[in-house]
Amino acid sequence: MHKIMLKAELRKKYIQKRKALSLDEAFLLSENIFENFIHYFNPKESEKVHVFIPIVARKEIDTQIFIKYFLSHNIRVFVPKIVGDKLINIEIFEDTLFETNSWGILEPVSNDDSKGNDYHYVVTPLLYCDKKGNRVGYGKGFYDGLFQGMSSGTKKIGVNYFDPDECIDDVWENDIPLDYLVTPKEVLSFLIGLE
Repeated sequence: MHKIMLKAELRKKYIQKRKALSLDEAFLLSENIFENFIHYFNPKESEKVHVFIPIVARKEIDTQIFIKYFLSHNIRVFVPKIVGDKLINIEIFEDTLFETNSWGILEPVSNDDSKGNDYHYVVTPLLYCDKKGNRVGYGKGFYDGLFQGMSSGTKKIGVNYFDPDECIDDVWENDIPLDYLVTPKEVLSFLIGLE
């Protein structure tokens, strides 16, 4: 029987679990997640991937591995940037300049919003994801806003070190679930009957 927990409880629990990982463990798990992602989705040249830049201090999945791979395989890369209270999306290249924002997140210096919504994949940060694709983030709602404007063909993909063992009790009707979750062990699809 799965335990049912509130988002706030899950947020606290998985921040602690992540803190308990050593930097080496986090990197090895990130590499496994990356390999599972590439093996399962096999992104192609010229496809568009929206991917977050990790907050190293919070031991987020090391998506720099993904970004290096995408750029070296001519896969178009877009990253989020917070401007005011809004999330914009910026295409990056090998020579893109970055700076660290007030939250300690590396962001492109440019504010040139791509205004795109036709990504093939959105690699989504999260603290936890349940077996139905419901995610727990940091509670700011930036990705909910991003998902609302997405084209229907976009694959919303969460990445997490941990398996979906608990159920989220307080899912809102406006929460947009993920399509997939990639863990160090496997790729879970939440698109029942659609694949």
